[in-house]
Amino acid sequence: MSVGTLALLSVIPIAIIFILMVGFRWPATKAMPLSFFVALALVLFVWETPLNWVLASSVNGVVIALKIISIVFGALALLFTLRESGALTAINDGFRAISPDKRVQAIIIAWLFGSFIEASAGFGTPAALAAPLLLSLGFPALAAVMVSLIANSTAVSFGAVGTPTVIGIGTSLETPEVLATLSANGMDYAGFIHQIGTWTAVQHALPGILMPLVMVMMMTRYFGKRKSFKEGLEIWPYAVFAGLCFVVPYVVVAIFLGPEFPSIIGGLVGLGILIPSTKAGFLVTKRIWDFPDRDSWEKNWSGSIQVKENTDKEGLGLFRAWMPYILIGLILILTRVRFLPLNDWIKSVKYESPELFGTSVTTDFDPLNIPGIMPFMLIALISIPLFKMGRKQVAVAWSEALKRISGPFVALIFAVPLVRIMMQSGVNPNGYMSMPIAMAESMAGLFQGAWPLVDPFIGALGAFMAGLNTVSNMLVSLFLY
Repeated sequence: MSVGTLALLSVIPIAIIFILMVGFRWPATKAMPLSFFVALALVLFVWETPLNWVLASSVNGVVIALKIISIVFGALALLFTLRESGALTAINDGFRAISPDKRVQAIIIAWLFGSFIEASAGFGTPAALAAPLLLSLGFPALAAVMVSLIANSTAVSFGAVGTPTVIGIGTSLETPEVLATLSANGMDYAGFIHQIGTWTAVQHALPGILMPLVMVMMMTRYFGKRKSFKEGLEIWPYAVFAGLCFVVPYVVVAIFLGPEFPSIIGGLVGLGILIPSTKAGFLVTKRIWDFPDRDSWEKNWSGSIQVKENTDKEGLGLFRAWMPYILIGLILILTRVRFLPLNDWIKSVKYESPELFGTSVTTDFDPLNIPGIMPFMLIALISIPLFKMGRKQVAVAWSEALKRISGPFVALIFAVPLVRIMMQSGVNPNGYMSMPIAMAESMAGLFQGAWPLVDPFIGALGAFMAGLNTVSNMLVSLFLY
């Protein structure tokens, strides 16, 4: 069978996701399972991959999906625990007191706090947390969502503690062919993933410096009284400084520590620099910008979101409210930095299943090395006595986390095995190349030297179909490699 035919068949599962989600507005919870079963049929009956390899790949995919889901659940459990404890209210009050200028508020909350939340929780939580906070500060709902999503574009490539890179790419490129190439070039796999993180941060640097400015210019142009880019451009020194506050530590950490830390340390250091300097009036314009009167807002500016905060524990100190996030940062650094002894210890607690179903596919589960368990769930549990929470508050927080995880659970439990069986389809008696490689060979032959013009659209398509940067990286990493 020709490479072109294999490529056309390989693209069917991806095309199904695209058609169902765009054309028929199906949710990922329905599109992903159907795409998985179509891919399964192709792998079994066209590629004729042995059943034991298909089963091994699927089980491996399920285990990886469970790791990701545990991160999502742990992050949400912590988030809702802080909300129910009143800690989020205290944090929000601290932000409100910094500046009345909505441009400044957007930069501090959406850009820096949102990036920190992306790094510590990921999976949509920046928009879920930053947007309602902006809404409570008087932002139109549409403006709050827009700036939160624009601001998230730099931090998201490292997601929750590097998950898109460490798991998304790390589990996709660890194939015999890639390992052989790396070995021939004198590089181990851990060093390779570290380099991917380094170059990811470096390429984000320039747009990242300008992102806060772009964000506020969009806000003043579409939601300001004068509908002017100029009002956003007025604070360009402050906006560029805010970009540097995040991007400089972000790049340095990616180079020297690895892909788990750039966004979380960039966010914390950025907040630590920008908040005091803003209070001191550094680079802050005298003219205060605000949205027009609510009566003049366009109909589509407002949503149905109701901002609910727990005010039962008013007077909770700001340092105490931030303590869970401070502990998260400390635990991550102490356990994830490779040259510290705790890193080897948490990795030693591992349950491994080599040679699944008689294949060379290996799967493992290392609970202490999964951020969803340590530190997120651990800190969520510590927060209960820290904030003297009642049983009802804890039940509300954890039950809401479970409810929110149901959709991602269904989508991921099919999406990740889908990627894994496509990757392992190269094991077959016909000598056919695997589905990602067939698509890559065909696309490379078609575009040749013009590939850099195509590459960003492949990444964007993967992100759209997967809905998560981690799963998108799983979907397209080997293809792009």
